[in-house]
Amino acid sequence: MNILEQIYDTTLNKITFNERKVSITNPNTILLGPPKSGKSYLIYDYLSNYKAEEYLYIDFNDYKNNSSEIQKYLYSFLKEHQIEVLVLENFNFDFELPMVKSIIISTTMSYKIDNFEYLYLGALDFEEFLLFDTKHQNTSYSFNSFLKYGNFPEIIDFTESKKASRNYEICQLFCDDKTDEAILFLLIKNASEKKSIFQLFNTLKKEMKISKDRFYKTCEYYENNNIIFYCQKFMQPKAVKKIFLYNHALVDMVSYKKNFNNLFKNMVFLEINNRYEEIYYLDNIDFYLPNENTLILAIPFFNNFVSSSIISKILPMISQHNIKEVSIVTISTEQSIFIGELEAQISPFYSWVLTL
Repeated sequence: MNILEQIYDTTLNKITFNERKVSITNPNTILLGPPKSGKSYLIYDYLSNYKAEEYLYIDFNDYKNNSSEIQKYLYSFLKEHQIEVLVLENFNFDFELPMVKSIIISTTMSYKIDNFEYLYLGALDFEEFLLFDTKHQNTSYSFNSFLKYGNFPEIIDFTESKKASRNYEICQLFCDDKTDEAILFLLIKNASEKKSIFQLFNTLKKEMKISKDRFYKTCEYYENNNIIFYCQKFMQPKAVKKIFLYNHALVDMVSYKKNFNNLFKNMVFLEINNRYEEIYYLDNIDFYLPNENTLILAIPFFNNFVSSSIISKILPMISQHNIKEVSIVTISTEQSIFIGELEAQISPFYSWVLTL
């Protein structure tokens, strides 16, 4: 019996599937996303439409699955068993794809193939998190958990004492060695900050021996795989960009010194990034959505002193950018203030996000 016979005879476990905002609808799909974002569950949901004998599911992260042996027997096996759906999980595109009715590929790599739909799946946004979090029937309790432990789908089912360590373990999946880890952790430490890659390289160079080429290539890898994001200053492409992470909870993972403001801003950015294509920052303004004529500020703890300061910063932006809406996102404050003639809404994160 060759390896494909053994894979074919392995039955996938039945799962309880929580619906995501994206789903696989095209028979030829490349599913992109960082590790532990839930790609496998999306595939299991797609396969539920087929009988077990109609598909072949191969996970290349399973050490038992030898790529060269699979390639050797794949074409004949698919024909012999009349396979309709071929699933290639964690595929590195190291051999040519066969011809079958449906091919679903999951990967963290950006790779172009004609006639395939490209579907991106990030970690959970807050609306999805509420559907997954069946333990807490109260939105504010779910928000506290989301804020503290982040947006990985699996983290919800871990015990409280294991959640932080599991986030750390997932981070290590992105790293081949200690150098990769040092680069990633430096990026995490600078989440929500305006820092150039050159500045960060010089910082790390003082702590360890590393080449500029290695540092830049690793940062590019993390960006291409949607582990980090950059937010550009509006109309200033050469200005220093802000760095954001695909899981806001990682901010507290790398230091005893808590930076709640940066964590909160990262959390707000992810919700906006899931919904809008063009996001920028301005001087003193966290996020500017030009297509919506909207300013968004992430201010976890809002009070009257902050209010007067914010009004003076926003007022000149309103006419300059033809602003129609200002949202100030907080932890718990809910009210409105007038900035000139424009009424700005101040909302807790968990209610603001449900209005996007």
